[in-house]
Amino acid sequence: MTLQIPEPTAVLEAATRIKGLANHTPVHTSRTLNQQTGHQIYLKCENFQRVGAFKFRGAYNAVSQLSEAQKEAGVVTHSSGNHAQGLALAAKLLGVKATIVMPDNAPAIKKAATAGYGATIVTCPAIERENVCAQLIADHGYTLIHPYDNPNIIAGAGTAALELLQETGPLDLLFTPVGGGGLLSGTALAAAATQPDCRVIGVEPATANDAQRSWQTGEIVRLTVVPDTLADGLRTRFVGEHNLPIMRQYVSDMLTVTEEEIIATLQFLWTRLKLVVEPSAAVALAPAFTGKISQPGQRIGVILSGGNVDVSQIGQLFAS
Repeated sequence: MTLQIPEPTAVLEAATRIKGLANHTPVHTSRTLNQQTGHQIYLKCENFQRVGAFKFRGAYNAVSQLSEAQKEAGVVTHSSGNHAQGLALAAKLLGVKATIVMPDNAPAIKKAATAGYGATIVTCPAIERENVCAQLIADHGYTLIHPYDNPNIIAGAGTAALELLQETGPLDLLFTPVGGGGLLSGTALAAAATQPDCRVIGVEPATANDAQRSWQTGEIVRLTVVPDTLADGLRTRFVGEHNLPIMRQYVSDMLTVTEEEIIATLQFLWTRLKLVVEPSAAVALAPAFTGKISQPGQRIGVILSGGNVDVSQIGQLFAS
């Protein structure tokens, strides 16, 4: 089967499709952050997006383009939480039944929100979620809306970066967290469409560096176990087949950060900037915050991917 890899213009088309439905989220700046890092940093706050994360953008873009027969049969996906919520809401708005396969260790707040949008939840061990999803498709004829390995998901995700780039003007660097690669791929396409000189950089936890290794080798590296990282949205074991070619063509570098760096960045975002984001979002800021950018005075964009987090859990983390 030949892959249909989206072009940069697909992000522009997605932006038109979701206009008025997805929130145009704010861009936050901080004198304290700029002084501490030596850069001019622009934070795209997708924690203020519908469902609390960028995932609604791609989900609506994908479901809205299904045929009437596919909408009638319903959709299914597997997700630890943000895509689950995004798809559940998109399906509700479009009158489509949604079934979500969620790992049994997914945050309770994300499970509750997904159910609140009217989706049916099926839980299973994280390592089995793809298999359970495939069985549901075989049994019920659902259409899979993959959380990241889907051209329309990728294009929709890229609209967050598109808005950022249109608002800030020229950027030197644009950082995005990486799980399966949907947000990074979409971000890279958005930059290619509007600011091709902007260097797009993916960031992932050091314990989950399958995307970095895949990007380096050109072959999808598959982890045998679910990564152990605080950033629950980035616990994917491999990037998508649609994502890697885009990453290889348009992404300039791939970095990793430690759990300690994620926590330090998260604490700064919460306590100094008053931005309640999830650990996966902090991952994208961590390289700049922890001094990993060698050239000073850069204009840097950061996609803060979401804010769906167990507040009590993070409070205990900061207290330890």
